Amino acid sequence: MAEILNTFLFGIYPYICLTVLAAGSIIRYDREPYSWRSGSSQLLRRKQLMWGSVLFHAGVLIVFFGHLVGLLTPIIFFDIVGISHSFKQLMAIIIGGVAGIAALIGASMLLHRRLFDARIRRTSSFSDIGILVLLWLQLVLGLATIYVSLQHLDGHEMVKFMAWAQGIFTFQPYVADLMREAHFLFKAHIFLGLTIFLLFPFTRLVHMLSAPIRYVWRSGYQIVRTRHPAG
Repeated sequence: MAEILNTFLFGIYPYICLTVLAAGSIIRYDREPYSWRSGSSQLLRRKQLMWGSVLFHAGVLIVFFGHLVGLLTPIIFFDIVGISHSFKQLMAIIIGGVAGIAALIGASMLLHRRLFDARIRRTSSFSDIGILVLLWLQLVLGLATIYVSLQHLDGHEMVKFMAWAQGIFTFQPYVADLMREAHFLFKAHIFLGLTIFLLFPFTRLVHMLSAPIRYVWRSGYQIVRTRHPAG
């Protein structure tokens, strides 16, 4: 049973999540282009929003692209340029740790703002709060894995995760076997990350893919408010 679950979570589930991420984002942009936004509540508790948003976005961007480059860059590249596995892991711990703490502080401020301000909570949807809670938990799990990583600074575990991630994108068979002996915290962190990818097209996270280039040639639209005579 454990073997089947491992194969599903780390050999099949990633493809489900990535497929929904890509197809769902395209379909939403095509069918509901005006829902492709983050939604703003900046008029309320603006100072807390500013600090929380800056810390969260800056930290998450560093963490995200750090994971992207660190996991998907072929291992041979680091060998060619002379970057050892242990040095790469140490840099990931330091840079990722600092960025992760900043993002967690920012996420905590944003979550506190949404949950404990009655006006903001009334204008927040279930997905607004839910995805923020998942991101907060993901940051906590990511920071918790640092303790495990410090127990093996030789980079062996890191190389295993790189091989797994690259194996997913190159459709390597039995790639889930690489995750069988991984620590529970790493498995939970990866599973929750994949789940966030799965939910991505249905939440405000889609604004991450946006750049205001289309506004240059967009025809625009106008909202007209009509008045109906009282019944």
